[in-house]
This record gives sequence, C-alpha cells and structure tokens, in this order.
Amino acid sequence: MNDESYAGDVTPDQAWRVLESEADAVLVDVRTESEWHYVGLPDLSGLGKEPLLISWQFFPAMDPNPEFAPALEAACPDRNAPLMFLCRGAIRSKEAAIAMAARGFTRCYNVSGGFEGPVDEKRRRGRVSGWKATGLAWAQT
Repeated sequence: MNDESYAGDVTPDQAWRVLESEADAVLVDVRTESEWHYVGLPDLSGLGKEPLLISWQFFPAMDPNPEFAPALEAACPDRNAPLMFLCRGAIRSKEAAIAMAARGFTRCYNVSGGFEGPVDEKRRRGRVSGWKATGLAWAQT
C-alpha cells in the first residue's frame, strides 16, 4: 500500500480537537472486541459522540475483517468527513486509513501512538504515548 494515499498522522490531542470542532468528524476504533472490553474505549461523551467500533482484524488469528470497508461506508456515507483511525499502537489504524483513502475517503487520519502506545521500560503500555498517556478521556467497559 502507498503510505501517501491517506491524509497523514495526527496526535491524540489533534484528533480530539478535530472531533470537537467538526460535527461530522468520526473516531474509528479498529481494535478487536476483546481490546475494547478489556483495555477500554475512548470516551467521547464530552463531545456528544461515540467512537465507531469496527475491527480491522479478528482475534486471535488476526484474520482481516472482510466487512470492514462495507461497514464503515454504511456508517459514514460522507467521503469528505474527517475520519480518525485508532488502534492499540497505530499500525492497524494506519493500514485502515490507507485502505479507506484508496476507497475514496478524502480525510483519513491515523492517530499516532494509538490508544495505548508502545511498551515502557517495564513492558507496560499506556504510559509512553497514545490516547491514554496523553490524558484524554477513556472508560473501561
């Protein structure tokens, strides 16, 4: 895939500002269902929004979700709406942003650092970078 085909990376703070300032902006959480339940979800209730939950891959085999693109297209028919893609560490979300840009969505952004970011010196996530480390709202389900 060509990395130039999506709108680029944004920090979690930048993603929050876009979600806050643009009514049609959507946060697309592409993690697995188990990650949503056991790790937590971005809490957009302060913005009057909810994240769109569509897995890019299925746990445990991490097989691609063949319904990802059709599900996103059905949920977000405006191909010019800003889409902020989020995963654990910004790898799957970048793949999803590139894929959806290739399908004609014009404002696909990858949230750098993801939800939890990389592991720290103690091999724990959520403390170095990403949504949680930035201090943005999130909730355990």
